[in-house]
Amino acid sequence: MILASPPIDPGLRMPVFSHAFQPIVDLVARRVHAYEALVRGPAGESARQVLDQVPPALAYGFDEASRAAAIERAVALGIDQQLHLNCLPLGLSRVEKPLVDTLAAAERCGLPLRRIVLEVTESEAITDPAHWAVHLDECRAMGLKVAIDDFGAGYAGLNLLADFQPDQVKIDMGLVRGIDRHGPRQAIVRAVVQACDDLAIDVVVEGVETADECRWFLDHGVRLFQGYLFARPMFQGLPPWQGPEVTGP
Repeated sequence: MILASPPIDPGLRMPVFSHAFQPIVDLVARRVHAYEALVRGPAGESARQVLDQVPPALAYGFDEASRAAAIERAVALGIDQQLHLNCLPLGLSRVEKPLVDTLAAAERCGLPLRRIVLEVTESEAITDPAHWAVHLDECRAMGLKVAIDDFGAGYAGLNLLADFQPDQVKIDMGLVRGIDRHGPRQAIVRAVVQACDDLAIDVVVEGVETADECRWFLDHGVRLFQGYLFARPMFQGLPPWQGPEVTGP
């Protein structure tokens, strides 16, 4: 159901923004698998500094404009991997024509939709996961891939996996930190990884900072990683894999 939006004050303005890019690496294939576009200010200011300037009435419009701009910049930089783009989940159901600018930018820049991954977070309360999943299925029908970002840190959690099977799940860094020496986190993550394996969902581990954290996930069959251990985000650039060569025992 599309919700009617109140008139937007013409005096409202979006902040000026740019992007940084951080790689997602495949440690089994030994290559950069994808890049995630991260909002930054025009001089590299943090995402929080930019998002704090976005008026609530323009939140979904900014979300759309950011994705379109990220596509243009990534293609200009010569990306030939998948491109991860953040997406406010309720924007897919509350906006009359969601993803119009995103799709137009992809067509204009010649980026195949199969190489775009929409990262939807659990940061907004989703009271009807089954209904919301319909909108995500529509995205996938167009050829887009969908990832659940920050999995384990939000509202919906396992209900999303029951009602909708995304292409990827990105395990929240709160579960990742120090997992090699934290039994309760290990038990929880083992269950999540097994569920994703049973449902043919790829797992991405985000926020990896130590070789021991990485090795624990490698030992449990995970191959896709993102974090400072491998490369920090590069402002207006596509950083190479800069981290150590981590292997299991």
